[in-house]
Parts: sequence; C-alpha cells; structure tokens
Amino acid sequence: MSKIEFPYLHGFDSIEQKRLRKQAEFTEHTVYKDINLSYVKKLLEVGSGVGAQTEILLRRFPKLDITCIDRSPNQLEAAKKSLESCAYAKGRYQLHEMDATNIEFESETFDGAFLCWILEHVPDPGKVMSEVRRVLRPGSVVYITEVLNSSFFLEPYSPHVWKYWMAFNDYQYDMKGDPFIGAKLGNILLQQGYRDIKVESKTWHLDNRRPGKRKEFIEFWTELLLSASEQLIKDKYVDEETVSKAKEELKTVRNDPNAVFYYSFIQARAKAF
Repeated sequence: MSKIEFPYLHGFDSIEQKRLRKQAEFTEHTVYKDINLSYVKKLLEVGSGVGAQTEILLRRFPKLDITCIDRSPNQLEAAKKSLESCAYAKGRYQLHEMDATNIEFESETFDGAFLCWILEHVPDPGKVMSEVRRVLRPGSVVYITEVLNSSFFLEPYSPHVWKYWMAFNDYQYDMKGDPFIGAKLGNILLQQGYRDIKVESKTWHLDNRRPGKRKEFIEFWTELLLSASEQLIKDKYVDEETVSKAKEELKTVRNDPNAVFYYSFIQARAKAF
C-alpha cells in the first residue's frame, strides 16, 4: 500500500472507496442541480479522490476535459481503474498526484475549477483557493461544494448519535480540517480575489412527506458516520459502547414512522479575475 502523507477522517480502504462512489451517486441530483459547466473545456478538479465526481462531470458535460489532482496515490490508483472502465471518459481526463496548496501548473491554464467535499479536510483552504485562482484564466468559473455540520438534525432525539457526531467534528478539527467550512466560503473567496460570488444553502429535509426517501437518507447517513468509527475508537474520541448505541439509535430512527432528517450543505460559485 502506498504511503499516505496526510490524515483523512474516513480512511482509504476499499470499503471507503466504494462508499465515496455511492455517496457521489446518491447526492448527484442535489449537488449538480445548479452547476453548469457546459461552456468549460478545460476543468481542474481539486481533491478528485477515487474519481467518483469525475465520472459524473464527464457524463453530464460531454465537452469537458478534466485534470484531476489529489494527494493520495491510493485514491488516484482507484480512480484510474474506475475511469479506465468508463467508455465515455476515454481520453478526457488526466490524473496527477499533487498538493493543492502548490499546484504544479502554469498560471491561466484552466477555464474552470470544481471542488467537492475537499476543503473540509484542508488545513489552509485560503491557500488552496489562491492557487486555484492563479491557474484559472480571467473570467473562469469555480464551483465549491462543502459541509456545514452544525446543520444536522435528527428526530427522535438520539443522545449517543449526538455524542458520536460531536466527536466526529472534534476529530476533524484536531486534524486541522473544518467541519463548518461551508459557511465560510464567501469570506474565503472574497479574501482570495474572486468576484461574482454566489453562496447558497442546499438542504435535505426528509419527513413523513417522503418516507421512502427519508429511510434511504438515514441509511446513507449511517454509512457516512460509521465510516469514521474505527479511527475515532482507535484515537480515543469515542468508545465502543457509544458507537454500538449510536448504531442502535440510528436503526430506531430509520424505522420510526415520524422520523425527521435534516442537513444543509453549502455551494458557492465565483469567477476568477
């Protein structure tokens, strides 16, 4: 296995790689609802990971050529295998192991950029966005999709889930990430010289109006939360009892006829000048 030079809350094993692909498919409709890259030809994807978003981008925007950068050789290898089996992706992507705070391309190389669920894991998001702006041509668009973990709400009340969730966020902060980065995107973009900035909240609010979709989301959310459980136990942020009881509570919520699931994430669009 290749050496990983940075921490990642969810890990890099094959189970996590499969979850990332499932997450991309599951959230596609909401994430891409207001993304228009039809006029972009040369896109930079920062933090491309296993290539799950890359596949969606190439499918949705058939004129795109995508340059993917990521710091994890394991994730890039997984992306390579997946994209090689994707007929419509042939000849339309490049994969590079690269630090997003020191992008190894000349200035004004790209006419668009895409970042999804990546800045939450980055110690210096301002530096990343500075580098992204440098390699974008004037007037190029950038789309950023990010978490806002303070928005999570679950009914019925589940104390062990909340305890686990707070540990989840604390751990990410201690790794120099930011589980609330979404709310700060406007400030970051302004500070780095972007213009025409638009920031919107995107919300999943599932209740009795859509019981089937609600159950799907709670199952999806359970996978996301528990993907970090081994790491959280190992580093003593939670104990096994908390994880076990959180699992029980999530199962109870999933089967509750009056359950409520709520989560908002943030999407920003801006132009580089």
